[in-house]
Amino acid sequence: MMETINWTISGMHCDGCSARLQKVLSGKTGVQSAEVSFAEKQASLEFDSALISADQLQEAVEKAGFEIAAA
Repeated sequence: MMETINWTISGMHCDGCSARLQKVLSGKTGVQSAEVSFAEKQASLEFDSALISADQLQEAVEKAGFEIAAA
């Protein structure tokens, strides 16, 4: 089942950070699309929840050195 999630990301300091995070997320099995914006401090993901969970994606964000800001 395809799901979309939007997160506010903290810890990005430049466009290189957002590009690196986008590459990490895009490479995950089950991720249909990943867009990360340094200017907006946002990540938008479309993923197949049968293949990967939001928790697994959050873990990937944290392993890459970033945090998902509390809403």
